[in-house]
Amino acid sequence: QIQLVQSGGGLVQAGDSLRLSCAASGRSFSRYGLTWFRQPPGKEREFVAGISAINLNTYYEDSVKGRFTISRDNAKNTLYLQMDRLKPEDTAMYYCARCSANICPRTLTGYNDWGQGTQVTVSS
Repeated sequence: QIQLVQSGGGLVQAGDSLRLSCAASGRSFSRYGLTWFRQPPGKEREFVAGISAINLNTYYEDSVKGRFTISRDNAKNTLYLQMDRLKPEDTAMYYCARCSANICPRTLTGYNDWGQGTQVTVSS
């Protein structure tokens, strides 16, 4: 099991930027795919972005393409989500997650570990 500890987030205005971090404990961080999910108020948790273990391939939910960038630093055991040009509809609790595969699914199944969540609020 890998423990995921998130940081970043907060209250910003539309058009601003934020960076979320997700620090992992334990070994073998670089072997696993990683993702970011979010849960808007009153809605279900949804996929935001993912990054593979091999080749660091990235993939995104359509509404964040071109605005969000997922990355990982395996030397620091840390996952990042750079969020630019934020919109009010990006307001949500954001979660990082680890699966046991090279590429993680966009669904909620198949995940071994979750971060504690961090709130992002974007005002208009």
